[in-house]
This record gives sequence, C-alpha cells and structure tokens, in this order.
Amino acid sequence: MRTAKDILQQKGAQFNYIDQNENVLNAIGQLKSKNISYLIVTDDDNKYIGIFSERDYTHKVILENRHSATTKVKDIMTANLVNASPEDSTSKLMLLMNSSKARYIPVFDAGKFVGIITIHDLMREAMADYEQGRKELEAHQIEFLKSSS
Repeated sequence: MRTAKDILQQKGAQFNYIDQNENVLNAIGQLKSKNISYLIVTDDDNKYIGIFSERDYTHKVILENRHSATTKVKDIMTANLVNASPEDSTSKLMLLMNSSKARYIPVFDAGKFVGIITIHDLMREAMADYEQGRKELEAHQIEFLKSSS
C-alpha cells in the first residue's frame, strides 16, 4: 500500500506558500492565478503554521463580512489540523481525514513539515487502486475463460 511519502514524491515540490501577514486579497489572487484551492501559511521564520483555503475565505471573510484587503491570512487560516507522518498508509490518511472532517493533512517527518495531503490526492489514490483491481479482475476472468474452454 502506498504511503504519504509516496504521494508527496509524486506531487513534487510544493510552491504554494504564503506569509501569515499577507492580506486575504493577495492570498485569493494566488489561489486564482495558480488554480489551486489552498496555500501553506508560514510564520516569520518560513515555518509551517497552517493553511489558507477557499473554505477559510468563504466561512471567515465573506460570511463574517470582513474585508479581503484588510484581513490578514493569519487571522482566518486553519491551524491545528490533524497531521500525519511520511510512513502513514493511504488507508490511515483516509481514516484521519474522515474522522477529523478535514480536507487537508499536513505531513511532518521528525517534527519537520514536508507537505500537504489533500482530499483530492486520496481520491486519486482510491481511483488508481480501483482501476488496478479492475484490471487484475479482468486478467483473472480472461485466464479463467481460457482455462475452461
């Protein structure tokens, strides 16, 4: 079974970072220009402290009638997400995501941030597993039909 490390390696380096002191308008602009749904929020030492997502924007800016140009990312970001280690299996990641009702799981290796696993990453994994299982079943069916003729 694949692991968080495998998924992160397949995704490659992540460049969707934003400083906690940026305003939300700039963050939304980055989401739009890069066609992504979240940004990794960093502190003044460039260390991971949370994520900023479209959901943060809609729930904590739009619905609370805040202003995008004056609200800081740090004031509405999501922090304290359940996290994972690189060795965690995709099954464990799915359970973590489901039990915490999160769409993003930060991955840490010995306390160091290494990346984000998203609900979309896990959906791609599930689809790949399904497709692999389907191909194996078809191969077994063909072998069975050949052997019974």
